[in-house]
Amino acid sequence: MDATEGPLAGIKVIELATVVAGPGSGRYLADFGAEVIKVEAPGGDPTRRMGWTGPGEQDAYFWKLVNRNKKVVSLDLKSEQGRADLWALVADANVLIENMRPGKLEALGFSPGALHAKNPGLVILRVSGFGQDGPYAQHPGFATIAEALSGFAGLLGEADGPPLLPPIALTDEVTALGGAFATLVAVRHAERTGEGQVVDVNLLQSMFQIMGPLVSAYAHMGYLQPRLGSGIPYTVPRGTYRCADGVWVAVSSSSDSIARRVLDLVGLTGDERFSSFQARSANREALEEWISAWIAERPYETVVAEFRRVDAAIAKVLDMRDIFADPHFKAREMITEVDGVVMQNMLANLSKTPGRLRHAGKAFGADNEVVLEPLHEKDAVG
Repeated sequence: MDATEGPLAGIKVIELATVVAGPGSGRYLADFGAEVIKVEAPGGDPTRRMGWTGPGEQDAYFWKLVNRNKKVVSLDLKSEQGRADLWALVADANVLIENMRPGKLEALGFSPGALHAKNPGLVILRVSGFGQDGPYAQHPGFATIAEALSGFAGLLGEADGPPLLPPIALTDEVTALGGAFATLVAVRHAERTGEGQVVDVNLLQSMFQIMGPLVSAYAHMGYLQPRLGSGIPYTVPRGTYRCADGVWVAVSSSSDSIARRVLDLVGLTGDERFSSFQARSANREALEEWISAWIAERPYETVVAEFRRVDAAIAKVLDMRDIFADPHFKAREMITEVDGVVMQNMLANLSKTPGRLRHAGKAFGADNEVVLEPLHEKDAVG
């Protein structure tokens, strides 16, 4: 399958976004065949310099992952030529992705109204910290702030410890997925009606969506979930536990049938304190203490073998070294190599219309000639 194939072939995306959330949406579209043209300002996307860089390489691994499968051009949108080139690019595009602070796109002369006057079917994905309007719209929007405001950070950590933040770009990745999904919904509408629209996706709303029933529980019951370490209120036992040989495992019992098998295994058969979800939650500390002690008395291999024997859910807590040796990751080809860079493979496996990784994120201005020169030649002829 070449670059013109894939389920999203024929969809042209102009990406003005930087860092992770907006470009992440573009990445998922590019992985499945969309032509994504990433437009960088002079100096380049900060992701080129974010995190780890290979020996002798200028661009970081983060850049090469998030911007794989994209064409890369450089434009100075503060210049007349740069703005003219962008207008030429969006004239026949299906999607524009941007993540400037609300109002900045308008200040550059590319308001949604002006864009739709030029291209009525254009889908404009606007990724921001807090949305295009509201009291926080103009605040600096980073994942950390969204994690705090959404209620997510307040749930992370031990009961007697401070709230914590995730040690990966979780909010950006969640927002990227939401942005790609919402964009395809809007593209479907445009294909049917010819009408483009603005898609307003932001870090705060994306994280708020994953808070599950906590919104309803507070609204109707006044319930505020406390910090529970690795636990959650409605599944007990659930958490990470240390085996006798120091290996950590994760256990979950998110159904009554599995919970009963775990209770039978550890010697709590018929204990009324743990007979239902509600009972187990009410007696959380006693049950967690019992499970922790049972696991702590046995080495990892024994613990896993016993849980597997009764068909209960358990897994070793892996680090990257473990993952690279894990047979399931290998069998599923979840790790691949693109242009000499080892990275995650596709997000999903489609049996009829799979995506394809064509190349890693390219060097700055790599496609200026192939993308921009035809525009200039057209202008000269015109």
